[in-house]
Parts: sequence; structure tokens; C-alpha cells
Amino acid sequence: MPTQTHKPSAFLTIPWGLMSIVLVLLLNLTLNGEWFQKNWSWIALVLIIPAAILENFKVGYSTMRIMFMKVVYSLISFLLVGMAFGSALSGWHIAKFQKVAEPVKTINLPWYVMLALGVLLMIQVAQLFSMLKAVKREFMQMDPDQ
Repeated sequence: MPTQTHKPSAFLTIPWGLMSIVLVLLLNLTLNGEWFQKNWSWIALVLIIPAAILENFKVGYSTMRIMFMKVVYSLISFLLVGMAFGSALSGWHIAKFQKVAEPVKTINLPWYVMLALGVLLMIQVAQLFSMLKAVKREFMQMDPDQ
């Protein structure tokens, strides 16, 4: 009897959380600081809530391809946020303690951008833990002793 393979929906393979993180960083880097400071709550609301909802839809699907891609996208998300936080922290350290005469290019992350990125990372962590529960459930179904 041949096995049937079903391709997962494209909706399930899109990294919604990673896209939100990239958009928050791009908007912070490209938009005018004063405009972004006035409208940051709306931007974060429009990017965080849909990412949380759309990532939550993936919880019930426990195919290995979706789980593997979720882990890869989460690692890339942590990498991007870590690099942004590192650049912001090094820029703050250079400005505060080293007082270099020529300007050094760093990312300037206000507190609200750090908060939005932190919330998006917490969503990623919650999704990883829910995915681990799905993996455990799938392996328990394959166990002949159960």
C-alpha cells in the first residue's frame, strides 16, 4: 500500500513571528524617530497580535516539516534580536563610557522597540514549548506499549 504524502499548507510554513521581528527592526531603522515614537504602540499592536494569533494556529499541526521549520525560524529570530540588542548595547556603551570623537554606526533601540521584540521572542518560546508537547504526543502514539 503506497503511503500518501500531503504537503503542508503554505500558511503553516510562513514564519509569521520572524516576519514581525524583521518588520519591527526595519521600521525602527528606516522611519523618522519622532514619527515612530508617536506611533510605536499602534505599530507594535498591528505586528505583535497578528503574529501571536497566526503562530498559535500552527500548534495543532504536528508534522515534522512544520516543526523543523518552526525551530529554524525561531533560531533565526533569536539571532536577529540578539544582534540588534548587541548593537544597541555596544552603541550605548560607546556613547556613555568611551566618548569616541567620531560617530560609530550602531542600532538605536528605544525601550518600546526592545519591549516589542521581547514580547515577540516570548511568543516564539511559547510556540516552541507547545511544539515539544506535540512531538511528545506524536511519539507516544507510535509507542507500542501505550
